[in-house]
Amino acid sequence: MLIEVTLSGFVKRTLNTDALKVAIKSTGAKLTRKGRSRNWVLQADTEQVHQIIDLTSDAGEDSWLWIAKKIYECRPKLGRDELRKIAQQDSSMTVTQLTALTDCTLVDARTILDEIEWE
Repeated sequence: MLIEVTLSGFVKRTLNTDALKVAIKSTGAKLTRKGRSRNWVLQADTEQVHQIIDLTSDAGEDSWLWIAKKIYECRPKLGRDELRKIAQQDSSMTVTQLTALTDCTLVDARTILDEIEWE
């Protein structure tokens, strides 16, 4: 699923902007300027969104954190099939681990784990 996030004042609000652009594009996401304005548009799928959030959070550059926050707020919720795939990767995964990893609800996590257990 492709999401589109508008990053207002991207260049003005970030330090080391060129390094950030290269890092974002290295994930395979598309970062383009919206016309001649200061706004930029980020287009990324779910996996790329997670990579960009991790990348900007772990970079140690404080001016990049607003991007991680903005993307985190706009990211799509995972569907049942995606939750199931994640839960099946680790057979000993607990409800708490699944909710922390995917930000799903407790009910969704319990349902998915119960379904996997009873297969």
